[in-house]
Formats: sequence, structure tokens, C-alpha cells
Amino acid sequence: MASLSCSSFMSSLIHTRSFFKDQLSYETPKYEYCSNTFGKNINKTIVNVASKVPTTYVAPPPIKIREDNRKLAAWTSIRQEKWEGELVVEGEIPLWLNGTYLRNGPGLWHLGDYNFRHLFDGYATLVRLYFENGHLTMGHRQIETEAYKAAKKNQKICFREFSEVPKPDNFLAYIGDLANLFSGASLTDNSNTGVVKLGDGRVVCLTETIKGSTVIDPNTLETIGRFEFEDSLGGLIHSAHPIVTNEEFLTLLPDLINPGYVVVRMESGTNERKVIGRVNCRGGPSPGWVHSFPVTENYVIVPEMSLRYCAQNLLKAEPTPLYKFQWHPDSKAFMHVMCKVSGKIVASVEVPLFVQFHFINAYEEKDEDGRTTAVIADCCEHSADTTILENLRLEKLRSFSGEDVLPDAKVGRFTIPLDGSPYGTLEAALDPNEHGRGMDMCSFNQAFLGKKYRYAYACGAKRPCNFPNTLTKIDLLEKKAKNWYDEGAIPSEPFFVARPGSVDEDDGVVISMISDKNGEGYALILDASSFEEIARAKFPYGLPYGLHGCWVPNTTSQQSFKK
Repeated sequence: MASLSCSSFMSSLIHTRSFFKDQLSYETPKYEYCSNTFGKNINKTIVNVASKVPTTYVAPPPIKIREDNRKLAAWTSIRQEKWEGELVVEGEIPLWLNGTYLRNGPGLWHLGDYNFRHLFDGYATLVRLYFENGHLTMGHRQIETEAYKAAKKNQKICFREFSEVPKPDNFLAYIGDLANLFSGASLTDNSNTGVVKLGDGRVVCLTETIKGSTVIDPNTLETIGRFEFEDSLGGLIHSAHPIVTNEEFLTLLPDLINPGYVVVRMESGTNERKVIGRVNCRGGPSPGWVHSFPVTENYVIVPEMSLRYCAQNLLKAEPTPLYKFQWHPDSKAFMHVMCKVSGKIVASVEVPLFVQFHFINAYEEKDEDGRTTAVIADCCEHSADTTILENLRLEKLRSFSGEDVLPDAKVGRFTIPLDGSPYGTLEAALDPNEHGRGMDMCSFNQAFLGKKYRYAYACGAKRPCNFPNTLTKIDLLEKKAKNWYDEGAIPSEPFFVARPGSVDEDDGVVISMISDKNGEGYALILDASSFEEIARAKFPYGLPYGLHGCWVPNTTSQQSFKK
């Protein structure tokens, strides 16, 4: 593993967290603290529609937003560091829905008068929706990473964020920053991308820097500390979306010195990663970006995208057109299939060029005799169009003029033959017009992880738009979609929670947090089968757009945390 240790030297360059940078001029939202009816600290009894039991409603904090700043809350900073209170439910939350939905994402996009450039630059805000017997309590809190605490203390960026770079005071400070970049010391630990529940009950927030793995308490949202990997593998970046089950944690470590990917596994209850195997890149000067990857029951699928890491771009203080990446279409694109047990590569095929952030699921295709003939892998594919990166600049998200500027996307289905063929295929799993030619932020029934499945839930589009603005249920058998839409609103990732004891794949609910127009927001619960709304609960104020979430059942013990 010498190459991996060497790669950790360069890997530090590659991902403060994966993407972007561009100049932004946006007035920091101004808030007035005042004494008015909305802001008074008043407790009053509310009848919860779901349970018909009187509950205590905790009034929102005394904050008033100026009328000229009542914009879509999705792209504005969180109003305060933390808040908690019970929400008033309209409709009925199923009584079986007992547990905690956690959603992670960037929520603070400014420091003083300085505004960040890109959606993924923001400091992590964790949101908690706690369901119990038809009641719903919401809370949010900033994740107290070293990057966040240093920025708060010094009122400036102190670590290399997604696209932001600390401004050196002098030339010597600049040289020191470069040295820290090579060592990884200047990379952010801002854990603002995902959140997962490990098999032993620990809950970890993640980003693409390994140091940005943070253990949190799912009940209080307090930051417990950094998740320390107890092995000698080194490396400074990994996939932001590991595959997590009750038994294991699988992830990819890109190697930038000897271009390739190391596939590692960590057993539940441990902090030690062990190598399963390695995939060498077949094209290009560096590995393709691996924000996510899929697995089947027997295989790990390693994507090699033509959008490749670029260490030189990371060294630059000002943004390049593709930020931390370069597009190398001449290097082609590939999909590799590795046996989970032996680490042997059983297929490595060339596929059409693609651009994707998120894979959905994968499974093994079998013939009449039960022999595996191919691997099917589905993803949210952006038609090999890298402009989706540029569209995530905060300036563009905040300045929608009604023009349809969202790049097209589809459910891209890879077919990877296991008969030694050199080529695989990439096709649309259904007509993209079914979901408005928009597709990202997906979930599915985790009981079907790595297995043949029928349904997926994602964010689609009702055009014209500049960002996905619908929730959509994809039926991969009927090749149809059902769509939920609230004019002027931006929904976050639809997260599927199965009903305990369910048999049907879509027996459960879908949870999403909605950034509504006029600076407001609410939690939304849809029946996953009919895809009809069954309940909603208004937030005391609008929350910023979030990324990915996880479900923590009430029965899960949250004791004996280990960092």
C-alpha cells in the first residue's frame, strides 16, 4: 500500500471537498431582533391533528426578517446556531413512524460581510425531525468542526473549503498555506454533505475529506468529536457517500499518484478500514471523481468518470471553469466490477461519457439458470454535461429570472456485461420527460440495497426552473413517474422510510423538507405508495437547502459512543 500512502500526499490537494469557486456579489440577509407578537416567548396549547392530544408549542425565536429580504430561504444562511421545538401538524402522521430523521447540509454561507461563492461552501447545519406517536419535534444545530469554530472565532475562513481559500496576510503566510495543503492540515473538516448511522449505533456526518468525518449525538445534535480511522491506510479524501449497513462500511479512496481507487471495508463496531482490492484507472491523468458508487450483493462497482480530479486546479487561488476538476473526454469513461470477497476485478468495460453525482442502486442480472450475466447500475445522470457544476453557484441559484436554465438529467442505467465484453451501455431507464428532465438527490427502500428493485424517489423538475423543484416517484417497471409540486418551493432529498413489517417495496412514507416561497418552510410527509401528501408541519422560519439524510429508529441504542 505504498502507493496509497504516497497518494495521501497528493490526495490532500484534491478535495477540500470536491468542487467549485466563482465570484459572488450578494447582500448578506439583514435580520432585526424585535418584540412583536410573532417573536414573543409565548407557550400555548395546540391540538395535534394526528393524535388529537394537546401538546406544548414552543414559540419561535424573536426574529423578524425585513420585507425586502423575504427571499426563498433555500439559499440564505441559517438564522441562528440552534433551535428546538414541537411543530403543529396538519394532517396525520402514521403512528408507526417513530424515530429520528436527520438531514445534513451547508447552512451558513457568510461570515460578517463576506459571502461564500458556492452552494457546497457553507458550514454544516444538521436538522432533526423527531417523530413519536403522531407528534413531530424539529431541531437544528451547527456542527462544531474545527473549521466552523475557527471561522466563528476569527470571522474569516481559516481552512480550504469547497471552493473558498483563506486569504493569506503576506507571502510567507501563503507559502505556509501551501505547505499545509500538501500535508492536509489546511483542508476543511466541514462535515456538510451526508450523515449515516453505523451498525453499532454511532451517527457520523461526512464530506469528501477524511478528516471531515464527525460523530454527533442524534438526540441532542451535539458534536461529539472527530471520527478517527484506526488504521495505517492514510489518504485524505474518500467518497462522500459510503455504503453503510448494519454489518459494514464500504468506501473508495482515490489514488492520485498511481491513478486508481482503493476499495476498503470497515466492520461494524470498529474504526479500522481494511483493503478489499484496487482498481487502476484505464484512462486520463488522474482518477475520475467518485462522489458516490453502488454495490450489488456480491460486487462493488467503481465508476471512472471523465470528470477527473485536478491537483493543479486546487493549487490556484482563483476558480477555473471546472473548479477542482478537468473534463477529459478523450480519456473515455469506464465501469469496473470488483468481487467483494476476493477483491478480484471481474469486469472492466468502456461506457459512454457520463456526468453524475449520485448513484441510486445496482443489482445483478441473472439468466434462466441463475448465473449472473451482467450488473445493472442506475444513477442520476446529467447527459455528460459539466455545466451542472456552474449552475450550483449561489449567485445563480439566488437570481432565477424565470428562464429555463436547469441542465437536463435522466435516470441513467448502466449495463455491465460479465462475459468479457469490452463495452457496456448507458441508456435512460425511462423517458426523462416523465420527471421533467430533472433528476438528483435520490433514495429507495434500503431493504433492496444491491438487489433488483422497482421504485426510487428523487427530485425532478417542473420547467422552467434553475434547480430541481419537484419530488418524484420513479417506477422502473412501468417506466412512469408520479410528481409532487408546490409552486415556488424547493424540496430537499425525498427520504424513504419503510413501515415496520412491510412486504411491498413502497409501503412506507417519504419525508422531505421544503423551502417555501416568502422565506418560509415546512416538513412534508407523503404516502410512498400513492405519493399523496398525508401531513405537513410548518417550521418557525425557513431553513436553508439541505443535502442528504438518514433514519435512526427509536429502538436504536445511542449509548457508548466511540469517536
